[in-house]
Amino acid sequence: MRIGFGYDVHAFSEERELWLGGIKIDYRLGLLGHSDADVLIHAICDALLGAAGMRDIGYHFPDNSGKFKNIDSKILLRDTMKLIRDAGYELGNIDATIVAEQPKINPYIPEMKRVLAGTMGAPENAVSIKATTSEKMGFVGRKEGIATYAVALIEEK
Repeated sequence: MRIGFGYDVHAFSEERELWLGGIKIDYRLGLLGHSDADVLIHAICDALLGAAGMRDIGYHFPDNSGKFKNIDSKILLRDTMKLIRDAGYELGNIDATIVAEQPKINPYIPEMKRVLAGTMGAPENAVSIKATTSEKMGFVGRKEGIATYAVALIEEK
C-alpha cells in the first residue's frame, strides 16, 4: 500500500463557473485557473500521483499547454487513474476536505462522490469528501478562494 497527499487552491473569479468534484455548483463566483479550476479534483490527482511516486498534476498536465486550457478536470482524473493503473496500482480510497467559507458545500457532497467514483471506476464508498471553513481566517476566510486537501491510498494489483 502507498499513501499520497494532495493540495490545491484557486482564487475566485467573477468570469467563471464554479466546478467542484466534477459538478457545477450554483454560486455567483467560479475559480480562476487554466483548466476548469476544480480544486477538489486537482488535489485528488496530486494525491494519487504522489502515492505512485509519479510527480504531480502540473508535470503530467502542464498549465502552459493549450491542450489543457479550460479542460474538464474529470478528464484529468480519468487520465490520472489510467497512469496509476498502468503503473500497476489500484485505488484503495480517497479522503478529501474542501475548505471554503462560501458556498456551502455539504448539500453537493453526495453527487460529488457519485461523479468522482464513476470517473475513477471505483465504488462510492472509496471516496470520502468533507467540507469545512477556515473560521474567517486567511484568504479562504476572506472569501478570496477555495483550498482542498486530499489523501489517496493505492495498492499494488
